Amino acid sequence: MTALLALVMGAGVSIIVSARLWPQSSERRDRRLSKVADFEADLRRAGFERVPIGVFAGAAFALGLALGAVALALTGVVAVALIALVGGSAAPVTIVRVRSVQRRNRNRLVWPDVVDHLVASIRSGVALPEGVAGLAESGPVVLREDFAAYTRQYRLTGSFRVALDELKERLADPTADRILETLRMSRDVGGSELPTVLKSLGSYLREEQAVRHEVEAKQSWVMNAAKLGSAAPWIVLLMLGTRPEAASAFNSLEGAIVILIGLGVTVAAYLLMLRIAKLKDDRRWFA
Repeated sequence: MTALLALVMGAGVSIIVSARLWPQSSERRDRRLSKVADFEADLRRAGFERVPIGVFAGAAFALGLALGAVALALTGVVAVALIALVGGSAAPVTIVRVRSVQRRNRNRLVWPDVVDHLVASIRSGVALPEGVAGLAESGPVVLREDFAAYTRQYRLTGSFRVALDELKERLADPTADRILETLRMSRDVGGSELPTVLKSLGSYLREEQAVRHEVEAKQSWVMNAAKLGSAAPWIVLLMLGTRPEAASAFNSLEGAIVILIGLGVTVAAYLLMLRIAKLKDDRRWFA
C-alpha cells in the first residue's frame, strides 16, 4: 500500500513538473508576456514607472524575508514564519495592484470632464495638440501631471503622434486609449464630426459610471465582510502562537498540516470571492 501511494504521489509530481519542463507553446509564452505587460502597466498607474520589475521583485522578496524572521522570532512557529514570508513577498504586489485600481477608478470619474474640455477647445478653434496640452492647466487635477508630461514631450519633439504614444503608455487606461486614438484619427484624416463623436463618448462614459457606482455600492459591504472573515482566523492564530504550548503544538507535523490546509482554504475562498465580485474592465485594444 505504501509503495502504491508513493507511485501515485510520484506520478502527480511528475505531471506537475513536466508542465514546466516541456517546451512552452507560443500561446503560453504570449500569455506570460501579457501578464508581465499588465503588471508593468500597474506599476506605471501606481506611480512606480521608474522601478524595473527585477528590482521590485527583489525588494518584495527582501520584505518577505524580514517579515518571516519577525514572525519566527515572535511565535517560534515555522509554519507561521513561512506564511509571513509568502505574505510579505506578495504584499508589495497587492499594494501596487490596489493603487493601480484606485487610480484607474479616480481617472474613470474625470474622463467625461476631459471629453467636455476637448470638445470646448475644438469648437473654439484651438488646434488638437494645443487643446490636449491645455488639460495640463485646466483639466482635472488627478490628470494634470500626466498631461503636463505630454506637453513637455510635444514641445520637445514637435510630434503629436509621439507625444500621444507616451501619454497612452503613461496613463495605461482603455478609456484614454479610445479618446486619444479618436484624436489621432481626426488629426490624420481630418473631418468635422470629432465634436459629435466626443460628445457621444462622454455621454456613454457618464452612463457607465452611474451603473458601475450602483453595483459597487451594493457589493462593498459584502466584500468588507468577506475580507474580515478571511483575516480573523489568522489574527487568532498569531495570538495563540505567542503561548509556548500552542507554539509547540503548531510546530509539530500535524500542526503544520492544519495551518497549511487552513491557508489553502482561506486563499481559495478569498480568490473565489474576488472572482465573483469583480466587475469586467475594458481591454486595451489600442495599446
